[in-house]
Amino acid sequence: MQKQTNASNVPSRRKSAVGILGIAAFLLSFANASAQDPVERGKYLVGIAGCNDCHTPGYFLGRPDQDRYLGGSDVGFFVPGLGTFVGPNLTSDRETGIGAWSRDQIVTALQAGTTPDGRELAPIMPWRAFAGLTKEDAYAIADYLKTLPPLKHKVPGPFGPNEEATLPVFKIAMPADGK
Repeated sequence: MQKQTNASNVPSRRKSAVGILGIAAFLLSFANASAQDPVERGKYLVGIAGCNDCHTPGYFLGRPDQDRYLGGSDVGFFVPGLGTFVGPNLTSDRETGIGAWSRDQIVTALQAGTTPDGRELAPIMPWRAFAGLTKEDAYAIADYLKTLPPLKHKVPGPFGPNEEATLPVFKIAMPADGK
């Protein structure tokens, strides 16, 4: 005598199979992310880190110019006592961007806040947060930035605390008690 299949168990078996396939797909997505090409990983990290916000013209004016993606801002940040800083060109242009920087120099800027010429990055740059990146992720960002097409765009500034900026600025207001 053959065992009869309980019709009420078929949907639950299908649900179990679908659940197992879903879990497998979820786990495989992690495997792909870890085996991902470093340039693609860098592109992803640049996107979620919001680098576009401070380094793409038009972003702060509500009209980001994606044809000049990461080519340097057109709005500055005024920090009392320090001056006005503008998000620089991050493209591979050797004169106005970071094209002349090595991978190691890009990673040092990202994680230690220092440019190849020894200048400290503006306080608005969140390098202290990027200091927590793994070396693998920091180098992935550097690898991605090196692939950006060169865009000739020299941003103005930085401007000293008593200099007049030549572009729109956001002003950081300190509390009256200075704390």
